[in-house]
Amino acid sequence: MVHHTMSTKSASASSASSKISSMRRMTRLVAIVGMLAGCASAPPPVEAPSAPVAAAPPAATAEPSVAGAPIVQGKSRWWPVRWSDLPGFEDDVLYEAWNAWLRSCERPPAAFAALCPQVRQLSIAAPSEQRDWMRRNLQPYRIEPLQGPADGLLTAYYEPMLDASRQPTARHTVPLYRPPATLASRKPWYTRQEIDTLPEPREQLRGREIAWLADPLDALVLQIQGSGRLRVAEGDGSQRVVRLSFAGSNDQPYRSVGGWLLQQGAVRDASWPGIKAWLRDNPQRLNELLWSNPRVVFFREEPLPDAELGPRGAQGVPLTAGRSIAVDKDSIPYGTPVWLASTGPTVQLQRLVLAQDTGSAIVGAVRADWFAGAGPEAGELAGRLKQPLRLWALWPR
Repeated sequence: MVHHTMSTKSASASSASSKISSMRRMTRLVAIVGMLAGCASAPPPVEAPSAPVAAAPPAATAEPSVAGAPIVQGKSRWWPVRWSDLPGFEDDVLYEAWNAWLRSCERPPAAFAALCPQVRQLSIAAPSEQRDWMRRNLQPYRIEPLQGPADGLLTAYYEPMLDASRQPTARHTVPLYRPPATLASRKPWYTRQEIDTLPEPREQLRGREIAWLADPLDALVLQIQGSGRLRVAEGDGSQRVVRLSFAGSNDQPYRSVGGWLLQQGAVRDASWPGIKAWLRDNPQRLNELLWSNPRVVFFREEPLPDAELGPRGAQGVPLTAGRSIAVDKDSIPYGTPVWLASTGPTVQLQRLVLAQDTGSAIVGAVRADWFAGAGPEAGELAGRLKQPLRLWALWPR
């Protein structure tokens, strides 16, 4: 799923657990960031890390905890460490992550294919058995960039849940589109402003409407996240929940509307709540705000047979709320189990997650977008999460 990080890109372990438990209850009803069903194209092939390459450790970081040369993987350097170096490893509720791992085993990277039968067998094992198995079969590696500081950035994304109408009404005036037939013939396609103001793109999108929303900012959020859920009022008066998944874009560059406001000095709080507050005070500048991001995303509609499952990520498997992350695939291959540690004002996390998605704003060795789930609570978290991050890859021995 192609998305952008929800934090515009502007609490203890128990509090994180309660947040995720709440999210999971929400996802049972309906399913940051994430921010931020699946991609129309098949995910790219996953390659195992290259053979160990000797390299000196960065001057700013300590020597690795165990002997051995690091692995250079794309934009990152992986240092072998001890399991005791992973903060909180003994305390994680592993069965939540095991569900995400089982999803990854539906399309495993080559390096993990041989382990997947054991992963499946351990799905009902005790946490102590799962931890012992991981220690025997996996080697943890601290992920660092080839250059620069070791700490990175954690943001979050989510699936918005929005009310929509199948037909335009006096209130529902903002269309969500399927890809136009001419999308491949013009690259990049028209910008957001051109779509809104020129007759040519409007004509090419006629008849491609999936549904209509009441709030243009909701449509922008949905496009930034890359997927979402609609509670659709049908023409016959019935209502149902469907998923909209990423089906293409106009290939224009993504620009953060929060960043645009910060550059102008219009806000100090560039979170989504801050952006909405600014817009309430400046409604006449709505189009100016929207047009600052020329990128437009097109969708396809899919049924939602299981509200527990998230959209399909770039790995091609459904995401798991609280246990899936989007990464830079050049630094962490899809399907890799990753230990994540982040402490900040929004949430404190020390947990096992799976690298199952990507996003155009997710670039760098120590960079992750955490899938927070679906609905308004997940959106509130995703809209504010922006804090330091450390990552460890767990790779087969």
